[in-house]
Amino acid sequence: MAIKKYNPVTPGLRQKTSIDYSGLSKVKPERSLIAKLHKSGGRNHDGKMTMRNRGGGHKRKYRIIDFKRDKHGQKGTVSTIEYDPNRTSFIALITYEDGEKRYIIAPNKLSVGDTVVAGPGSAPKVGNSLPLGEIPLGSRIHAIEMTPGKGAALARSAGTGATLMGREGKYVVIKLPSGEVRRVLSTCQATIGITSNPDHGLQVLGKAGRKRWYGRRPRVRGVAMNPVDHPMGGGEGRASGGHPRSRTGIMAKGQKTRKKKPSDKLIISKRKK
Repeated sequence: MAIKKYNPVTPGLRQKTSIDYSGLSKVKPERSLIAKLHKSGGRNHDGKMTMRNRGGGHKRKYRIIDFKRDKHGQKGTVSTIEYDPNRTSFIALITYEDGEKRYIIAPNKLSVGDTVVAGPGSAPKVGNSLPLGEIPLGSRIHAIEMTPGKGAALARSAGTGATLMGREGKYVVIKLPSGEVRRVLSTCQATIGITSNPDHGLQVLGKAGRKRWYGRRPRVRGVAMNPVDHPMGGGEGRASGGHPRSRTGIMAKGQKTRKKKPSDKLIISKRKK
């Protein structure tokens, strides 16, 4: 997909750039694969705001995505490549030999009419999903499981892909888009190729209203607040605000915030800083 620019006939169009969606299928989403999507507006079950700067936005329907790719050995044909408002990458509607339809995250350069298959013994071509132990070294992969059979968890956003670096016993070594190098069980599945819509990060919204359509409300800087509202607030004139920190006092620079997880032992090198 290419980036589209606009003639500045209005102030909001002057800087605006967006994705050219002309290559997508012009169809409505598959009715059997959509679900109701509830919006919380950043509020919890008590109605209290626990996440700021959320609310409003266009009404959406959730597309049920097949992250497990557990129809092993069955060939599926790509019926459509569609836009999904709930994620940055595009999705592909797959129609299998038995007539069942499922959505998957569309890999880059997958087109309507292509055939995909999942499971052990599948060919390592774009769109096919197979165990990490069967994928050739150096391959670009996405939609990677962390636990066998649980479904894809890593490298799912637009234009991302990990690289299969090596094998160590029952593990494979992968380099994630963040730069982190870690071990993953070789029985976990992954999909060949990188995800679609690689130009997503090149978009410029152009106006504040377009941000509101995404359900994002304005974000006020801490230094512009009063001392009662933020640790960096207050002061005469344009005070620097002191050490950068969050509203709850957590340091923004230098302080380690990552929680210890059992899977940390599988990390070989941390992500680049």
